[in-house]
Amino acid sequence: MTEAVETTLRGPEAYSMARRAVEAMEAASVWPTPLNFELWLQYLGDPEGPLGREIQRMLAAGEPFTEDAAGILAAEYRPRGRLTEEIRDAGRVLDRELTSVTEAISQAHKAQSDYGRTLEGAAGSLEIADSAPQLRAIVSSLSTATHRIQKDNETLEKKLDASTREIARLSEHLEQVRRDSMTDALTGLANRKAFDEQLDNARETALSEGARLSLAVVDIDHFKRFNDTWGHQTGDQVLRYVASVLGKAAKAPRIAARYGGEEFALIFPGESLPEVEAALESVRKEIGSRALRRRSTNDDLGAVTVSIGFAHWRGGESAASLLGRADAALYASKRSGRNRVTCADWLDDAA
Repeated sequence: MTEAVETTLRGPEAYSMARRAVEAMEAASVWPTPLNFELWLQYLGDPEGPLGREIQRMLAAGEPFTEDAAGILAAEYRPRGRLTEEIRDAGRVLDRELTSVTEAISQAHKAQSDYGRTLEGAAGSLEIADSAPQLRAIVSSLSTATHRIQKDNETLEKKLDASTREIARLSEHLEQVRRDSMTDALTGLANRKAFDEQLDNARETALSEGARLSLAVVDIDHFKRFNDTWGHQTGDQVLRYVASVLGKAAKAPRIAARYGGEEFALIFPGESLPEVEAALESVRKEIGSRALRRRSTNDDLGAVTVSIGFAHWRGGESAASLLGRADAALYASKRSGRNRVTCADWLDDAA
């Protein structure tokens, strides 16, 4: 959510904006789920922003505002803000825990100093004590001081243990948020941001180790037909189906990502060109081997096919150049009739 909207929601206009959001959702037949409510608040607060323009486009096109659609919008337009908010909250919790631990340690240090002075005083008193009552008083004071320092140490240990658990929980939570911010909400594959980072990392590794690296771009053939004929929910079903096949093929160290829209990408670190070609042909054949049915009506959707282009990294080549050559190979597959795999190197050899 933008800072301007957050500011409004903390002021006197908050109730009015909340009512407008609910009314607008009701008018558009959108269920007021927590995620939808958050998205529509941001939309109404900044209608000319990226999210606002996309929601307006969906409404104008009559596209259903489904749970999956909301997830895609959230993944596209909300993760950075959410991550910033989560990190800010984590910082506050961490600051609170560190302050509490610092105070506990300071109190323990003071208790240790007091105990040391008690011991020094007792040592001096023992040298001059000349009666049993005096000795008993000294021993009693030492016993009391020892008991107090033991309790202080136990309190410190409990506090440190609780803070350690809280910080571990916080670390695990932030790691989950980081994973969520790098995952495409609809397909469960890596998103564009994660893909860009992984491709850069794979290139750096290939550069430093002299290793092989290949990149493939996968595009669903005639995807617009599924959306126009059956609607976006069916289009989402097709996307998830293709993503499931790519996910199975992308066992580590391979990486599968949703690159954007109906386009996906696969990174192949350390594999030869024939190995990559064989894997991609297997993916292409498996995707096309099943006739899908529309979940809501059981209508036959026919076979889904994909066109694929891939490129083998040339030592020193930039990630953008590698992606550009893979993209060129993809469009060569499209021009050649679709439902096929093309290597950028084959295009170079034919030129």
